[in-house]
Amino acid sequence: MSKRKPNNPRARIERYSRAVLRQHRVAVVNIDPAGWQGLVDYGTCKNVKHGRLVADAVCDIAHPWVIYIAAFCRDLQGKRYIKAREIAPQGIYRSDSLTEVIEEHYRALRDTCNPAHLVGSGWIANPSGASLDEAQADRIFDACGAWKQESAA
Repeated sequence: MSKRKPNNPRARIERYSRAVLRQHRVAVVNIDPAGWQGLVDYGTCKNVKHGRLVADAVCDIAHPWVIYIAAFCRDLQGKRYIKAREIAPQGIYRSDSLTEVIEEHYRALRDTCNPAHLVGSGWIANPSGASLDEAQADRIFDACGAWKQESAA
């Protein structure tokens, strides 16, 4: 007779947490200089009502993150444009381990923008590892009010 697989509660919690994040299509969004940060459903672009379960799933479990970093610019004619970069760190990380990686790429992208055109900047961190295209990211940033702020320069 074969031996039963041992119960591993930590692995079960991690699987459940990843499933919850996939089901709700949760992404962490940050917008500067407004200082807004929140959890957003990247399919519908609406805020996720996050309880303790979703917050713990994002913060306490390591994930294969994909981070979309963008700078929002408006030229002298008033046309909007975005300079963006998507990074996917190798391996799985907890959310608190990503701060240095995000800051490094965030500052490098902001430095490439014309300061007279810069309206703001932000990032979308996706814990499910799914890549975002430019249209999806623009919808998310627009729904979160990235273009409704005063000039950052």
